[in-house]
Amino acid sequence: MVSGISSTRLSGLASGMDTEALVAKLMDVEKMPLTKMQQDKSWMTWQRDAYRDTNKALYDFNLKLSDMKYTKSYMSKTTTSSQPNAVTVTGNTASSNGSYSIQVNELATAAIKVGTQSLGSSFDPDAALSSDLHGDITFSTYNESGEMVTKSVTIAAGDTLNGVLKKISDSDAGLRAFYDKSSGKVVMERTATGDFNPVDPTTGDNDGEEIILGASSFFDFVNLSGSVEQNGTNAEIVYNGGLTLTPKSNSYTMNGLTFNFNTTTTSPAQITVDNNVDEAFNKIKEFIDEYNKLVEKLNGSLTETRYRDYKPLTDEQKEGMSEDQVKLWEERAKSGLLKGDSLVTDGLFDIREKWYTEVNTGGAYDLITDLGIGTSKEFLESGILTIKDEQKLKDALRNDPESVYKLFANNEAGSDKGLVYKLEASIKKTMTSIEERAGKSTSTNQQYTLGKRLDDLDDRIDDFQQRLATIENRYWSQFTAMEKAMTRFNSQSMYLSNQFGGF
Repeated sequence: MVSGISSTRLSGLASGMDTEALVAKLMDVEKMPLTKMQQDKSWMTWQRDAYRDTNKALYDFNLKLSDMKYTKSYMSKTTTSSQPNAVTVTGNTASSNGSYSIQVNELATAAIKVGTQSLGSSFDPDAALSSDLHGDITFSTYNESGEMVTKSVTIAAGDTLNGVLKKISDSDAGLRAFYDKSSGKVVMERTATGDFNPVDPTTGDNDGEEIILGASSFFDFVNLSGSVEQNGTNAEIVYNGGLTLTPKSNSYTMNGLTFNFNTTTTSPAQITVDNNVDEAFNKIKEFIDEYNKLVEKLNGSLTETRYRDYKPLTDEQKEGMSEDQVKLWEERAKSGLLKGDSLVTDGLFDIREKWYTEVNTGGAYDLITDLGIGTSKEFLESGILTIKDEQKLKDALRNDPESVYKLFANNEAGSDKGLVYKLEASIKKTMTSIEERAGKSTSTNQQYTLGKRLDDLDDRIDDFQQRLATIENRYWSQFTAMEKAMTRFNSQSMYLSNQFGGF
């Protein structure tokens, strides 16, 4: 029932007509333009959501483009070691391919001090320390430049041994201090391996001690004051049989390769570095698969059948249908929301076109077809990419990965930009056009074209509903007037009948 209807109504008591049914049928005719507007509103709302769903797909793919901008996607390295338990190696995109030998004569060790005797089996490291141990304690270590660095911590009331050792470990001195329960001894060691305070080879000065403890009753109490330090040592490795190196850690980086030493060797470990063709190939293949999913979605939207006989249902129409009937109907009604849409068509065309632009890489591969990648011949797979010649792509990744990288991800200005950057620009352009028409979830209706049309439609619906209220009131007024007239006629007829009946 339309709002604003007069409360003074007479049903068909005098005429015998079903006045309410007659008015309802008349209003059904009058409501036809309103139904059309409500259906248009539903259609526009669905279409807006379909546009936004398309933009979501474009946005998600755009995120995947980021991974394809990095050299590691095309120029990762694979490494092998003949003695993986002793020497391992990792490479980056700058690593030179080739074979290397690594002889590990010595491993780097860290300086360590251990208490000279146990604190006793009954000692509790979590009990508060005696007050005569309270105060500042100092300790020193050496930095990378061989300079002494001194730190201090304060032992306060309530502090425990474990608490003080944690303060030392947290002091940025590069020390790890702890109480070993099984031996009952306190241990202090450097967190970094290497010899940071070497003995002067000329004069023999310096005992090489790296953990210097200040005079303190605390260090006396934990039996560290008289402890003899085991000094830290550098590693010793021989690279390719001719270069002896003494790094402070059991890791060494050179020429883009990071060597990690786990144990000494009796013979050199043989290291091989090569382009990781399979990983790069799979990365490109996965990227193409993601692109194809996007194209399939856009093609599906553009070619989806539109069932024009299945108009959006109004709330009144849904009342006479079951849930399954409504669901099946709306599946047809929502089909083809973007069929042949110009924004999606133009965007898809622009994206497909970018794949076939030339990029000046300075290498052997300037076009995607040079890598054995092309468009599917199937008509219904318009724009789908396929790797037509896998071996051709793998050979390119093996022989000139730099050129492949530039073809995809060159960040030079102008026409030399890689395909990924060109695709990104095209996608962002399409997303902007769609957003201007359909907005996004945070947009107000006045910020996009369809939203303005929806607002205008709402105003027209409100105006028409007011008009319907006036029309319905008029129908009821007319029928009520007729009923009143017929009531008067019937009364007069009865009166005259009674008068003539007396003769």
